[in-house]
Amino acid sequence: MNQQEFAELAAGHALHALSPDDETAFETARRQHPEWEHHVGADAETAALLADDVADAEPPPALRSALLARIAAAGTGVVDGTDVDAAAADPASAGRADRRSPMPERETANPRRWRARSWFALAASLALLVGVGWGAVSVSERLNAPASVVALDQIQSADDAQSETVTLSDGGEVTAYWSKTIGKAVLVSDGLPPLADDESFELWVVRDGAAVPAGTFTSDDGTATELLEGSIESGDVIAITVEPAGGSPTGQPTSDPIVAIETA
Repeated sequence: MNQQEFAELAAGHALHALSPDDETAFETARRQHPEWEHHVGADAETAALLADDVADAEPPPALRSALLARIAAAGTGVVDGTDVDAAAADPASAGRADRRSPMPERETANPRRWRARSWFALAASLALLVGVGWGAVSVSERLNAPASVVALDQIQSADDAQSETVTLSDGGEVTAYWSKTIGKAVLVSDGLPPLADDESFELWVVRDGAAVPAGTFTSDDGTATELLEGSIESGDVIAITVEPAGGSPTGQPTSDPIVAIETA
């Protein structure tokens, strides 16, 4: 199972829409990949927002009927000639009749998983259409994945994806994911040491003996998923140091790295 498939199952889990088999697969992957847990938390928050935080508003009767009809037929993959995923991406079109020719019903390799994703997209669309004030805006923001998560999915989907895990002295773990063809690297950390208020972690790419800054970050709970700035090449060393808040004032590391991972 890759991260995209897990993210789809996490959405269905948040809505209690998984079959027993998919629920088992989800829980197994959840134990095996703790670095994907952010999907679970984000989807649970979004589901709660859909249920509780969107102010009541009465939609136009035609719009409400159209959405309910699509929800009822969500398992088919195509509703009234409309791709449901496309309708979710453009909520304003949900109450408008499709003027194109009807499309044939699509086949899917895993209808149960598709159904969970479709329910989640339709629920989000409904909230965006009838929400008032900040509630609808918050739904949209929560559905936008961070750049580091998008990059991690791109890397893991690449044919030349590689990863390497190192254990910190106090038992924490840091895993580097990179792809030469994608040209990006992401670090997923768990158990990072605590920082003082005036400190930051700084990322570095060490190439031909020279350290190039690749971004700074902090972590309140010792976990982080960070996309390195700039490109990554075979043979680069990815490192983390503890620096003054905001990064090294000299542009070079001022302390020994707590993590150093050599790419291949």
